[in-house]
Amino acid sequence: MSITYKNAGVDKNEGYKAVELMKENVKKTHNKNVLANLGSFGAMYELGKYKNPILVSGTDGVGTKLEIALKQKKYDTVGIDCVAMCANDILCHGAKPLFFLDYLACGKLDSTVASEIVSGIANGCMESDQALVGGETAEMPGFYKLGDYDIAGFCVGVVEKDKLLDGSKVNEGDVIIALSSSGVHSNGFSLVRKVFTDYNEIIDGKKISDTLLTPTRIYVKSILSLLEKFEVKSMAHITGGGLIENLPRAMKEDLRPVVYKDKIKVLDIFKLIQKRADISEDEMYGTFNMGVGFCIIVDKNIENDVISYLNSLGENAYTIGYIEKGEHSLCLV
Repeated sequence: MSITYKNAGVDKNEGYKAVELMKENVKKTHNKNVLANLGSFGAMYELGKYKNPILVSGTDGVGTKLEIALKQKKYDTVGIDCVAMCANDILCHGAKPLFFLDYLACGKLDSTVASEIVSGIANGCMESDQALVGGETAEMPGFYKLGDYDIAGFCVGVVEKDKLLDGSKVNEGDVIIALSSSGVHSNGFSLVRKVFTDYNEIIDGKKISDTLLTPTRIYVKSILSLLEKFEVKSMAHITGGGLIENLPRAMKEDLRPVVYKDKIKVLDIFKLIQKRADISEDEMYGTFNMGVGFCIIVDKNIENDVISYLNSLGENAYTIGYIEKGEHSLCLV
């Protein structure tokens, strides 16, 4: 008997249907710099006028947060997470995100589900003011289980060389300003899934899954606006490893960040996670963002002006610490 690709588990027509459903959302993200439509062999983007441009790139996924989304059949937010994880990372170097590509893999393609995931990616791209210029959808029966999906993304941004932030400008006495997170973001979910096993559990009048699936906050527009008005020394995206791992990356090796725990506005979800599983404070701060999604390091003389400006843009910004000479590791006091 003759075997077809469809018999082997890959439905090409469903793939074509998925692309058609995606096109409308993808096109919303395009601007005059995008030179090729979805379906080309390669994405083309015109860089425009820069004196000495540095391209900054980043790639990431959503991790096991996807399991909650798949079990709850809520597919429209994890795409935002994927964009946020990449865009916030390159933002730390002062780079403006230009374009994004996604990779979506599954065991059996459902065009409706795929288009919902990509609609979230498109929304994330619009929120970070970048174009979704292409991607790949891979149907891999026998490798992924039926109903399984995985997402990864790749982001490219640009910054003028003389505006590049690499931690070299940070000095002793500079202050650390925190921007609040929207929740757990996209890190630590292997631990979260050990703590919460019933995603339909109602806590404070809301399903826990809705709280956990709150998309990662995208800081691009606020930070790029800030960079036009103030001198920022360095920045850190607080992802896996929390403040403990990520803040020291934003400065030279002879400096260390000092953070006051009582200054951090810890979100209720982290208090609940810690209480439910009796997790140590060190484990919490070394795994989760604890309510701080992004950090900015500036001269103390402009501290209040920076905080006021960020809050005027809708952020929740506040000081959590300072920089001192010493061992290159976070000091939590």
